[in-house]
Amino acid sequence: MPNNQNLLDLLTREGVLLSVSVRYWRAAKKLQAQDLGLDPDDVADRLISLGHKRLMPKDALARFALIESRAHALVDASTFPFLNGLARFLPNRKLGEVTSRLGELETEFHAAQETFASRYASLREQAVMEWREQARRLAHDPERIVASVSAAFPAPARLDRYFSFSTSLFQIRLPETLDAELVTSGDRQELMRARAQAAQDARRKIGEGVESFVGDCVASLRQQTATLCEEMLESFKQGKTGVHQRTLNRLSDFVAQFRALNFANDSELEERLNRVRDTFLTTTAEQYRDDEHARRRMTDGIRRLADAARELAAADTSAVVENFGKMGTRRFTLAA
Repeated sequence: MPNNQNLLDLLTREGVLLSVSVRYWRAAKKLQAQDLGLDPDDVADRLISLGHKRLMPKDALARFALIESRAHALVDASTFPFLNGLARFLPNRKLGEVTSRLGELETEFHAAQETFASRYASLREQAVMEWREQARRLAHDPERIVASVSAAFPAPARLDRYFSFSTSLFQIRLPETLDAELVTSGDRQELMRARAQAAQDARRKIGEGVESFVGDCVASLRQQTATLCEEMLESFKQGKTGVHQRTLNRLSDFVAQFRALNFANDSELEERLNRVRDTFLTTTAEQYRDDEHARRRMTDGIRRLADAARELAAADTSAVVENFGKMGTRRFTLAA
């Protein structure tokens, strides 16, 4: 097997670590016993949970929730979790596509933020009015609840700090030493010794995880292939028209996605996918519906691919990892 340092060097050339954060004001408040005019000592947490309550209708922030879900879906589909989710590994071949789409989502986010800010005063006023109506049914002192709810709304001038859309790219690098220039001379020697030990421990832990990370990425793509094929076969069986073009297109799109994510060069599965694409996906769904023999051949081909991918997913990936480690230095394709 290749040594872990070689694997880490290759990962540095093959991709980057990606972190995407989407934050927005959730318009929620945790009700306290005092808000309802109750004595906290009389409210048993084991039996009663006041919980978080919405300050605004759900649709007021629905646009932000949609953008957040799309950003996370894009990242999940285009990356691999690195070292137990420390970050997401983004292969170079997907870098341009993913960062471009994230840029579009960030633009949508800021447009939604501007729209929300322009409506914030009226939304807040309406929400407080609705809470006042609810408070009359909840407590003997409704104004206490209304005051608590009103205080939970950010001031308009401070609203921006509750919203952000950030994309960060990092290059994988092992820790080395600590710059000690800003440390007093009396502490420097001890601090450098502690940092050297911490760096050594970190290098060991990262090194130990690199090999399993590459193997997990290979197994994940193989399992995704098997799952997609099984879903297609079920669709052929359950669909009213038998073979639908959208179902065939899913596999075509997946082949392209696989090639972009296959940084470890799982050549066996990629060859199988390409063979299925060239053999069966140049025929339209309409042609398959009119040709039972061709339809059976295509269905059998996808079933064989599903079986092979499932077997590969359960198999030892060490050979692929070893071949990946032998790839040597390659052109570093990260954009400046």
